[in-house]
Amino acid sequence: MTIIKPITTEKAVRLIEAENTILFQVGFKDRKEKIKKEFEKMFNVKVDKVRTLIKANKKFAYIKLDKKNPAIDIATKLGMI
Repeated sequence: MTIIKPITTEKAVRLIEAENTILFQVGFKDRKEKIKKEFEKMFNVKVDKVRTLIKANKKFAYIKLDKKNPAIDIATKLGMI
């Protein structure tokens, strides 16, 4: 399983509003391409870019969406906002 759970910190919410980027915890060994494909399939949106961060032995993915797909819609659907 690639995408584990959404992150709902203040910084994550600010990224959703300012940069159209949504933050998820993902599987530790998953690659950016796999994360991108699964996210596009799961939410039926276009992903521009995926950046990853490993912190405290967990992997996080910053998923920047296409301008046509607002990240706030997905966050609302998931109950983050």
